[in-house]
Amino acid sequence: MKRHSILRHRLATLCLSILTVPFSATLPHAQEATTFPAVAAEIEVLSIHAATDLSAMEPLIRDFQALFPNTRIEFVEYVTNDLYAAAAEACRQGKALGDVLLSSSVDHLVKLANDGCARGIASPETAAAPRWANWRGDVFGFTFEPVVFVYNRSKVPAGDVPKTHLELADLLRLKPETYAGQVGTYDIRLSGIGFLLAFYDSQETTTTFGRLLESLGRAHAVIRCCTSQILDELEAGRLSIGYNMLASYAYARVRAGANLGIVMPADYTLVLSRGAMVPAHAPRADAGTRFVNYLLSSRGQEVSRREAFFFGAGGEMPPGVEGASSIVRTGIARPIAIGPALLAVQDHERRRRFISDWGRTLVEMSTP
Repeated sequence: MKRHSILRHRLATLCLSILTVPFSATLPHAQEATTFPAVAAEIEVLSIHAATDLSAMEPLIRDFQALFPNTRIEFVEYVTNDLYAAAAEACRQGKALGDVLLSSSVDHLVKLANDGCARGIASPETAAAPRWANWRGDVFGFTFEPVVFVYNRSKVPAGDVPKTHLELADLLRLKPETYAGQVGTYDIRLSGIGFLLAFYDSQETTTTFGRLLESLGRAHAVIRCCTSQILDELEAGRLSIGYNMLASYAYARVRAGANLGIVMPADYTLVLSRGAMVPAHAPRADAGTRFVNYLLSSRGQEVSRREAFFFGAGGEMPPGVEGASSIVRTGIARPIAIGPALLAVQDHERRRRFISDWGRTLVEMSTP
């Protein structure tokens, strides 16, 4: 009983801090730019501002430079909310934030485009993009990334591995002593992609999402800004399970030797398509357009599948992912369409209520 009391106290402290710490005090800043010098004599500079890991983008950047060897590339990495804030402010001032924006929070890009901050692109590559990954010729999805459960194989026995969202909720409810403080997910207040995925989970099934949120609260879920932080803790053995992780990043760890398992939830698997957009005031819009066209091209898609994000736009799956063989065939894939529905995700009042309900549920679960 004493242990349960301690856990409840720790969870209450955590949840209250989530609700009361000033947003600006915890928001990370953009990192310094990474430079990829031109392979041949420099003629132009392409500035990419991105909320996506450089390690995933580097193979694509270097292959693009093989096609355009006179282009030097400056890559600036952000967390999603920072990128959106900087891009929106630049647009309001009639200025540019680079020549290309890349973000896993495609709702941010759709909001920017809706506010007149995007430059349209019309090309054979954009025309060939799936309809759900092309909004008005302004924002384009260039990846196919399932949203998965990730677990440490040394810490989670085979019989405990959850195959659905409801199984995850039940596991945490039935084995509180085993998994207390052992499950990681996004801080949806800080992470745009975390908020987007949680919002879409709530749309899939209200009942299951409520039970899962309750179970996460009872299990004293560890909340982080980014997939990479949670994967670090899973690899180190400080966490056992990661919820709503991007499969591309998890698979990169597995390919590098991490003892992690990846599960495509069998009830439904959200699929994110990372977004690309050329800002309306981009100083080198031609170079930005070439880069977006490259990302959507058959060559860019092949490099992405083989070396960067590992999951093909047509549903091709790499080996060793549990449930992968049936995700497309059985229809459990739920692509998050890039379109006007994402504007609802950016509605300020709806966002405020969702985050408030999320936090309130966690706090309620921490009380006797």
